[in-house]
Amino acid sequence: MNYSPKNLKEELNKKNFNFKKKFGQNFIVDKNIIHSIINKSNIDKNTLVIEIGPGAGSLTTELDKVSGHVIAYEIDKTLKPILEKQNLNNTTIIYEDFLKRNIKEDLKQYNYQKTYVVANLPYYITTPIIIKLIEDKLDIDKIVVMVQKEVGNRFKAKPNTKEYNSLSIFLNYYYTVEKILDVSKNVFIPKPNVDSIVVSLTKRKTKIKVDNEQIFFKLVKDAFKQKRKTLKNNLKNYNLEKIEGILKKHNLDLTVRAEALPTEIFAEIANNLI
Repeated sequence: MNYSPKNLKEELNKKNFNFKKKFGQNFIVDKNIIHSIINKSNIDKNTLVIEIGPGAGSLTTELDKVSGHVIAYEIDKTLKPILEKQNLNNTTIIYEDFLKRNIKEDLKQYNYQKTYVVANLPYYITTPIIIKLIEDKLDIDKIVVMVQKEVGNRFKAKPNTKEYNSLSIFLNYYYTVEKILDVSKNVFIPKPNVDSIVVSLTKRKTKIKVDNEQIFFKLVKDAFKQKRKTLKNNLKNYNLEKIEGILKKHNLDLTVRAEALPTEIFAEIANNLI
């Protein structure tokens, strides 16, 4: 069953379903948006898709049709009667918290050429989900997610913009990040307070050279600790002489703020601190 806003409300009422703020539940019902996400994701029968937070299954139903298989993680077990009414022949739904689940173990039984994450992410745990996908060292080829617009803008932010932060660098190191489309808050039930954005994160074939990732990410995090302060202030516990030497090569000095540096310069600094 594909739900319109009206019959989704009716179905949820029949099941006495109550939207839960603690799970960030906003279900998308606009078929045009769903089809745009599917089409721009370039999913085929050689693709295993991970979906986080299927909700009432509007996106899941379409993923089920085009992919090799869908593994969906839903924390809210009260959605089970709703999802069971969907015509899902090619989907496994795991009713557990994605953040606590051993995803690598779940993927062992599947063998596909590509693994994608495609999801309308709960806003309140967007960043922890993305970080888990990376830190669990899952071999994800592409991530296509709908997120709060402000967060999505940070994902794709460039240096010298107000949105640019340590997360921007973290993602840029692993992925090429692109905006797919803007999504109005009016296409959800219930309507959230903010608009959304769909972003695509495609795994880089070759990453920027980093000799020690732990040092690199700590450097970036520390550099952005207090965003309005200069590197000289935020990195005072580092070897500032070495850092200044790298910055001079790029016509910069220690009075610069972290938001001015691209990923490549942070990597160069980190490599010289070892």
